Amino acid sequence: MDKKPKMTGVQRRLLFGAIFLMATSSIGPAFLTQTSVFTEQFLASFAFAILASIIIDIGAQLNIWRILSVSGKRGQDVANQVFPGLGYLIAFLIVLGGFAFNIGNVAGAGLGFNAIFGWDPRIGAALAGIIAIIVFLLKNGRAVMDVIIQILGVLMIAITAFVMIRSNPPYGEAAYRAVMPEEPMTLFLPVVTLVGGTVGGYITFAGAHRLIEAGVTGKENLGFVSTAANLGILTTGVMRTLLFLAVLGVVSGGVALNPENPPASVFQIALGDIGMQIFGVVLVAAALSSVIGSAYTSASFLRSLHRVFDDYNNIVIISFIVISTIIFTFVGRPVVLLILAGAFNGLILPLTLGAVLIASRNRKIVGDYKHPMWMIIFGIVAVIITLIAGFMSLQGLQDLWTQ
Repeated sequence: MDKKPKMTGVQRRLLFGAIFLMATSSIGPAFLTQTSVFTEQFLASFAFAILASIIIDIGAQLNIWRILSVSGKRGQDVANQVFPGLGYLIAFLIVLGGFAFNIGNVAGAGLGFNAIFGWDPRIGAALAGIIAIIVFLLKNGRAVMDVIIQILGVLMIAITAFVMIRSNPPYGEAAYRAVMPEEPMTLFLPVVTLVGGTVGGYITFAGAHRLIEAGVTGKENLGFVSTAANLGILTTGVMRTLLFLAVLGVVSGGVALNPENPPASVFQIALGDIGMQIFGVVLVAAALSSVIGSAYTSASFLRSLHRVFDDYNNIVIISFIVISTIIFTFVGRPVVLLILAGAFNGLILPLTLGAVLIASRNRKIVGDYKHPMWMIIFGIVAVIITLIAGFMSLQGLQDLWTQ
């Protein structure tokens, strides 16, 4: 039975910091775009994809966070112990996916400032990059990061809840379709995309690596870690559900979303002229928190490759932000890019989760810790589902890119 140490002030900050680092890392521009696009396409049946993805997410995240916590090692180090070289491959794939997401994140920040103030998106993107860089230049930057992402996360959830209420969605139909969707076989791409955007790639490791860096490891902290893992997924699920219902309320009335900026049109239709500025606030909050989370976690996967990445971790993080911001200037088709990035990260998940499940039975990694069998089964189901859904979604990705 997991021990439950008494919660201190520092532990409470770390708990909510890990929860919101993971949650806000996934609640970025890609999150807003994916949810809006798929809700318009599948209407109330998209609720099934959300519910399925939350269940898979919990299975993935619980396994990964607990095993990493017990081992006291980051994801790439555990993978290397499972199979020499696997951790380096995973690190490469995750950093690549992190770059794809972060380009979208800085682009989203630029569009957010454009919606609020009418600025050139490149100026807004540069400002968001500067703010993120300042966080990591501060002496107590990690503590500041914990606080900032909590504030941004609560702000996004509160505003989206208000928009949902104003859009007056068909709650009953959404609840019914969550378990009885129309044409469920068509929901494979949405499921793997949501899973990829929530726990795929670097995201599921965000909070776990934060806790490891803070020294929250070992069997004595498993209760703490499990609580953080579950609350992180539930926080993301709440935001996803609120946004889904807000979009559903708009499109159920027969209104078509603007394909150039689907989530922005939801806020504008629901709230009127001021809706665009309010959406800008949400987009900036989502993008800035994701820029911080993506850069921090992606850089943590490089720390084992060479001592220089560990000794100069903050410089690596800052470089990650700067490069992503520069690349944004040359990238087009942002809506498609964000959806593709989520699906790509979903395809990485079977590899990373599979490695962690194997590690759970390796005494050299976890010592005398006995990982619960029900969690292993839960994790295996998540691997199989995401593997099948990932392959089935490849055709959908090809069709999306060629549109």
